[in-house]
Amino acid sequence: MAKAQAALRREAISDESVGIGVKLRRRRNIRGFSLQEVAAAAEISTGLLSEIERGIATPTLKVLRGICQALDMPMGWLFDEGASNDDDEIVVRRSSRRRMNLGRNGMFKELMTPDTVPDIQMMRIVIDAECTSGEKPTTQQAGAKCGTVLAGRLGLRVDQAEYVLEAGDSFAFKASAALTFWCIGDRPVELIWVVTPALY
Repeated sequence: MAKAQAALRREAISDESVGIGVKLRRRRNIRGFSLQEVAAAAEISTGLLSEIERGIATPTLKVLRGICQALDMPMGWLFDEGASNDDDEIVVRRSSRRRMNLGRNGMFKELMTPDTVPDIQMMRIVIDAECTSGEKPTTQQAGAKCGTVLAGRLGLRVDQAEYVLEAGDSFAFKASAALTFWCIGDRPVELIWVVTPALY
């Protein structure tokens, strides 16, 4: 178990430069903004922004959107470009998945569907042991979310209902629901997550 966990961990943080914090800090420096300016525009504390940039804190989707808007950058820029893919309008090869590292103490996401189909998006997510998504009530009203757990144990809170999902279990709910999800135990959770419409 420890070896499997270490392998997943190495995969998630094999290169610190893939972390979103590094990309956000680079963008902020390029634009010439201070931490205080971006934090104020994103309506978060300077301390939280600093922690996100250093890979200490895992931002919620709402916070991430606010920071990207403050930096005038699409959220898709936070994903790695991946390898070239001749079939990219329909097929996404495993080697061509774009990745977003949500911090050394968090999780990472891989996009498994092409950008040419914005009506739906599938992701592979790995959540580190004892990590929580930190999600809050969503501002997204239309669409739905669903998924299945591939490995580990997933804690899932949808509005006021709380669930524990094992490998092979699946879920679905409206995109407007308040959401939090987390890893239970000392083994990382691996899951497939599908959203409509695409988030990134």
